[in-house]
Amino acid sequence: MAESQSIQRVPAESPASARRAPHFADIELERTDSYFYLRTYWHVLAKRRWTILAAACVLVAAVAIVSFRMRPVYQAVARVEVEAESPEIQSLSDLYRTTPSDDAFLQTQVNVLESDTLAWETIQQLNLERSAEFAAGATANPTADSTAQRGRLIRAFRKNLHVELMRNSRMLQISYESTDPSQAAAIANALVNNYAEYNFRMKYNSTRQASSWMEQQLDELKAKTEKSQQQLVDYERENAIVNVSDKENVVEERLADLSRDLTAAQNDRVQKESLNNLVLSNPSQAALLVEDDLLQRLNERLADLSAEYADALSEYGPKFPKVVRLQSQVKAMQGFVDDERRRLMDRVHNDYLASQGREKLLSDAVAAEKVEVGKLNQLLIRHNMLKREFDTNQQLYESLLQRLKDATVSAGLRATNIHVIDEAFVPSTPVRPQRLMNVSIALLVGLILGVTFAFIEEGLDNSIRSAEDVERLIAAPALAIVPSAGSESRRVYGSMNGRRRVLGKPIANGAVAMAVLKHPASALSESYRALRTAILLSTAARPPQALLVTSPQPNEGKSCTSMNLALALAQRNGRVLIVDGDLRKPCVARHLGLNREPGLSGVLTGSHGLDEAICAVNGVSQLWALPGGATPPNPAELLSSPQMVEILQQLRARFDHIVLDSPPLLMVTDATVLSTLVDGVILVVESGVTVRGALLRAHSLIDGAGGRLLGVVMNKVDLRHDAYYYSSRTRYYHSYYDASAASTPSAS
Repeated sequence: MAESQSIQRVPAESPASARRAPHFADIELERTDSYFYLRTYWHVLAKRRWTILAAACVLVAAVAIVSFRMRPVYQAVARVEVEAESPEIQSLSDLYRTTPSDDAFLQTQVNVLESDTLAWETIQQLNLERSAEFAAGATANPTADSTAQRGRLIRAFRKNLHVELMRNSRMLQISYESTDPSQAAAIANALVNNYAEYNFRMKYNSTRQASSWMEQQLDELKAKTEKSQQQLVDYERENAIVNVSDKENVVEERLADLSRDLTAAQNDRVQKESLNNLVLSNPSQAALLVEDDLLQRLNERLADLSAEYADALSEYGPKFPKVVRLQSQVKAMQGFVDDERRRLMDRVHNDYLASQGREKLLSDAVAAEKVEVGKLNQLLIRHNMLKREFDTNQQLYESLLQRLKDATVSAGLRATNIHVIDEAFVPSTPVRPQRLMNVSIALLVGLILGVTFAFIEEGLDNSIRSAEDVERLIAAPALAIVPSAGSESRRVYGSMNGRRRVLGKPIANGAVAMAVLKHPASALSESYRALRTAILLSTAARPPQALLVTSPQPNEGKSCTSMNLALALAQRNGRVLIVDGDLRKPCVARHLGLNREPGLSGVLTGSHGLDEAICAVNGVSQLWALPGGATPPNPAELLSSPQMVEILQQLRARFDHIVLDSPPLLMVTDATVLSTLVDGVILVVESGVTVRGALLRAHSLIDGAGGRLLGVVMNKVDLRHDAYYYSSRTRYYHSYYDASAASTPSAS
């Protein structure tokens, strides 16, 4: 049964749906496949494997050459302990007292070990300027500047010296690198010894300098002490001061006693003054205020007599003798009371005056004593100043004398704070070059750089690499994925009848144009048959009759696609004609083994007839060919002439399918002219070569000319890498097709 009858056609997709479908398919793929990006990255790495391998190999080779050409370098290591710096010795008991070390002190010791002084001392001690290693950096001119020569030697020395403070300790690690292991150990040990000697010498010199300074200061202090003592003695002699402290104590005690007496007198005077004022203001209450018993009894007796007198007067009258007697007694008693009251008031007043006089006397005495104390203080100010000056000078003299004695002793007893823990031994193995490690690191770095270059190269690649790229760019489907001839390697896809079958035999580049005929079981042939099916189903009403095959640029496989498409259509038992529309570089006749002339150019110019130019293809009963003919001077004018339209009308009446091979779209206008004369255009792009701008431009030319683009053929796809996601299905499909092709070779 014919394929056009056995396959149901579906409506063609609209441009909008053609653009949206791949996008939604990609989104759905990303949603359902969590390892989509991982496989994408692996695909990039596999595709750019040669870039990665090249970067790794170049770097490994360079590092290996450098490593094996380097002279072995040996490292000698010595370790020393640096105790904390002891404080200045105040006494012999301070000799064994230390203070905690600090980072600044330890870092200073590191800088001392790296100093130019120790470096030059070590160089001179070991005569390193004569060694071959240092001679390379020195000048051979004996008259050269000695300072410059010394600087070069020190720089060469410090270049190989490494001093490191070991973490969380007071240990310093001194390492020296040299091509001579014995010299490396000798330099490290000599530097450590010079460092210890420098440290001890610095401390000893510092102590001796301090002792000399203290001796000078001691002489000056001794003279000052003697002078101040003499001034003190002279002052005491002039002012008759024997014992200042006793005299000062007596005066101060006397002043204190007088001050206390004055305070008591003032309090007594205030009390008596108050009592005197009360008595004067209320004489009748003097007895109670003064608490005088006699006056109180007299008042009581006066009150009793007054009561008896009043009773007698009321009882006997004023003339009664008893009344007269009582009256006289009352008067007499009243006189006694008045006299006693006056006496009492006088006594209170006199006591007040006496206390007032005593207060005045004590106040005068205190004032006079204060004057004496002031005089004494004035006298003692100068004395105290002289005494303090003498005491201060004497204390400084004694302290400095003691420090001088301690410093003299400690100059010989004080040990160094540098202790050698490990001496440097002659190393037996070099520290570099570590060839295996260098090569391993170079391999790792090379792989990393290679991967980086691979992704950069992939990111900068603007070519079309998949059918999804095509469908994203233009409103046309990918009709077929055509593998490259190089990817047709020998693979075992499956087994039939218990035997393993080898499919996909390699196809030579020259046989690609006839792959459908000569290699029907190959993946290449199957892709062209898939193209045939896609074209037959591309239109809803009827399959397209006249097809134009073109490409944006040369050498993208349009001619091979035209040939194999024509062969695949001819296998359906329909009449198929392949027309070589590339009048500039015709190749159909060469692939089919036909004569180039007469051809299409001769028919268009009227030199030959159409029947004369059309010829049958040997080996394919339903295939005819119309070669291009001789190359005309004006191909575009011939293809756009009315004769070309008339020729196509005649061919439509005689053949079921017409396949036109044409020049590249972007090079000449021939394909653009022919696109308006056919039912559909098939655009061939080369995977990894055709850039996106070329595809967009080609589509724009076809659309602008009014041509109908049926779809795009992805040509020369490397199934091992570019279309890796087709590999499993491709193996299954080829195995299935090979079984059917083996039974019915001409069936599709």
